[in-house]
Amino acid sequence: MANKTPKGRHPGAEHDEISGVQTTGHEWDGLKELDNPAPRWWLIVWIISILFAVGYWIVFPAWPTPAGHTKGVAGWTEYSKLKAEQKEIDQRQGTYLSKLHTMSFDQIRADPAEYAFAKAGGAVVFKENCAACHGTGGEGRKGYPNLNDDDWLFGGRIDDIYHTIQVGSRSTDPDTHATMMPAFGKSGILTPAQIDDAATYVVQLQHGTPAMPTPAWTRGQAVFAANCASCHGEGGGGNRDLGAPRLNDAIWLYGGDKATVIETITNARAGVMPTWKHRLSQDNQRMVAIYVHSLGGGE
Repeated sequence: MANKTPKGRHPGAEHDEISGVQTTGHEWDGLKELDNPAPRWWLIVWIISILFAVGYWIVFPAWPTPAGHTKGVAGWTEYSKLKAEQKEIDQRQGTYLSKLHTMSFDQIRADPAEYAFAKAGGAVVFKENCAACHGTGGEGRKGYPNLNDDDWLFGGRIDDIYHTIQVGSRSTDPDTHATMMPAFGKSGILTPAQIDDAATYVVQLQHGTPAMPTPAWTRGQAVFAANCASCHGEGGGGNRDLGAPRLNDAIWLYGGDKATVIETITNARAGVMPTWKHRLSQDNQRMVAIYVHSLGGGE
């Protein structure tokens, strides 16, 4: 009876002595690769992958062509997806904006969803337009007010903040906040000695009347009463109608040490905030007013 070649063997091919499986003919450092067939599950996955790829090429854009690329039967693109998503966002924004047009600030604050929308929009407007001066969190810096505290030159209610955003301070708007502090030293209204005494008095204001007033403090009190109290108030409480800052607390726009106070009295300060009436839409003005009010110092 003729000898039969074992299953998987081919006459003349090399076979592994132990397993009897035909080798591929590849050898590395004495190790020979067996010609085992791929697992069935692997072949099934491979075939499915090929079918999926063919289906993907048919349905979605895939192949480059001289005219651009194949469009696919679904006609789907990232641009169409973005356009659809942007349309949905615009529709959702439109719902909130339409209410924002007609609602008062009090009504907006009473509506949690509308208030959250206004604050979120105002935060974006603030960071793009206001943060350069007032800081990303409204913390301010020398010469630029901190918007997180309760010290306001022109009022901290939302309506006050909105009005200031519209007209600015010493800006080009005809209705701007335009109060100007005299340069008492530069213009010769006060002598250097009087300015020094007035600074001594002002620096002490936040601590109250000293138990044993010095002659300089007493003279400074008289100078302040005659020249400064008409704007800043008799006890340095400030005047928002005039934009005169409060002087009897520890919050200072340019610094509260005596040397800085002397410089302020001598040369005055004239910071400028631009009007945003023509730079921002009314919606953006209202939203940023709501955002600033929400920072913690709003009244």
